[in-house]
Amino acid sequence: MKNGFKIADSDMHVFEPPDLWQKHIDPLFKHAAPVGLNEMRRDMRVRVKSRIVLRTGRVKPQVATPARAGWRKNQDEAYGPSEARNWDPTSQRDAMDVEGLDIAILFPTRGLFVLGVDTPEHEGIDGIEPDFAAAIAKAYNDWMHAFVNEYPDRFIGAGMVAPHNVEASVEEARRCVKELGFKAIFLAPGTVNRRPWHHPAYDPLWDEIQKLNVPICFHGGGQTYLTPDFSLGIFDKLMLWHTFSQPLGLMTTAVSMCGGGVLERFPKLRVGLLEGNCAWAPWLIYRLDEHYEWTGAQEAPELKMKPSEYFLRNCFVSIEADETPAKYYVQEFGNDNIVFSTDYPHGDSKYPESVDTFFKLPLSSATKRKILWDNWCKLYGLPLNTPIPSDKSAKKAVVKR
Repeated sequence: MKNGFKIADSDMHVFEPPDLWQKHIDPLFKHAAPVGLNEMRRDMRVRVKSRIVLRTGRVKPQVATPARAGWRKNQDEAYGPSEARNWDPTSQRDAMDVEGLDIAILFPTRGLFVLGVDTPEHEGIDGIEPDFAAAIAKAYNDWMHAFVNEYPDRFIGAGMVAPHNVEASVEEARRCVKELGFKAIFLAPGTVNRRPWHHPAYDPLWDEIQKLNVPICFHGGGQTYLTPDFSLGIFDKLMLWHTFSQPLGLMTTAVSMCGGGVLERFPKLRVGLLEGNCAWAPWLIYRLDEHYEWTGAQEAPELKMKPSEYFLRNCFVSIEADETPAKYYVQEFGNDNIVFSTDYPHGDSKYPESVDTFFKLPLSSATKRKILWDNWCKLYGLPLNTPIPSDKSAKKAVVKR
């Protein structure tokens, strides 16, 4: 606890070892196992066949201006202890202690991009075959299972599934929850083979996730080979494309799930829209409602409610530690479906001051309490009295799964 608040991270990241897939993938695919690159400091890229994702564009020498040197120095100091331990589970726990986090749902780093290529049907020889994609996801989940079991009272896993292979994704989602104890399934917003999330081909996956009573969480991260390209393919500077690529990916997903009928067909499906801010939602959802009123009778007759009603009933958005405009979200939509994340250990994280920065936002104590704990419990289907390690009764407790 910190400042009297229980604090749960809805979206903390691990930094997977570069040889994860070489060690854990099904032997049938070991010859083609993805390889994490390690050519840059905190290199997030992964090679899949002949593709390197995430795409970084043209690499230029960095000129050490005073501002940049200071920023890099702070990042290097903050992440130095974790790097020294090769980002192992103990370094993850120690980082949580530094921030004041009680519990965290863990998402990948390289794993955000590893499935970012279409199938051979659209991509040619460099595409990811459906069975290969499923094997990539399964290998990651096996590794994550071992990682979270090092500190099961602090870590909870989010499971990777491959949209390239819906049938295998259904089975893997079931394994992640029932066998591995994970509390979420995640996907990247970019669509495989340009098939939108409201396409009926995905209905078996939504149905299974709804039955499992865990959320489907969408999490972007950067430029891959999936389309649409949320950087729009015209910017060569991270400062430009990263400004809007992650929010835009989540906006696209929200429109598809709320306006495309998914949440009408699966009314108990919880949807997490993570690491893309929340202040965009009042404008976007207003505009989606406006278009529903305009053409919905002809184009979306299956919808029984306005898109905004599905959004508020089923969706959760995440707040950045310093997202001052989030106050407008609370004014418009209330405080029942916002969750908090640190984004550790990525370059735009405010670690080790994410929690302290969040406490400075112009939000009421009641709203902060909901964001830091209550809403996290609702999103991930855990009881409000989930034990935390700082409780005497929870010193050796394991989150019930």
